[in-house]
Amino acid sequence: MEEHQGTSCGTTITLDEPFFVIATQNPIEMEGTFSLPEAQLDRFLFKVFVDYPSAQELSHILRQTTVVDIPSVRTVLPAARAQEWILQARRLVREVLVAGEVEEYVVRLVTATRPGEAGASTPATRWLRYGASPRGAQAMLMGAKVRALVQGRVHVSFEDVDAVLVPALNHRVVLSFEAEAEKRASADILTELTELIRKRDALDRVAHR
Repeated sequence: MEEHQGTSCGTTITLDEPFFVIATQNPIEMEGTFSLPEAQLDRFLFKVFVDYPSAQELSHILRQTTVVDIPSVRTVLPAARAQEWILQARRLVREVLVAGEVEEYVVRLVTATRPGEAGASTPATRWLRYGASPRGAQAMLMGAKVRALVQGRVHVSFEDVDAVLVPALNHRVVLSFEAEAEKRASADILTELTELIRKRDALDRVAHR
């Protein structure tokens, strides 16, 4: 990813901008496969869990895939123009405004995942062996910027940060033995941490009135 190239059967292929990498993980067929090391997982912006489709979604799938007519793909934008727009959008995202309070909120959330550090919360100390890296903070803030822009705003809100918290951090924290034994999910632990940070922030605001 970082080198902008990939190798297949000894042949190196250069990846032109823009490109992105998607990896899938099937919880059923794990035989003969190995999980990526934590340092490699950290390179992915988000980890998104895909559950079973709902009844409505399943009906839509059936209507699309079990009929005579096969959906066709047509070009809606020339490749060169699409490349230009995507690269412009990448630059535009970085211009989305972030208030100091929101940035500090991101810092508090990431720091709270690190057990043993000053300011670390009790859930992190109990449930986590390792907390999120600086890449986690970057992923949260960039993801929040994209969400704000998609919703037509030029500034990041606390809600934007909360919306991307789990996909940005759930693969960047390492569970403790106790968490694995009790089958605790990283998403649940991160949600618990977020609620604790919010309560602390609320108490701090009341204390400073």
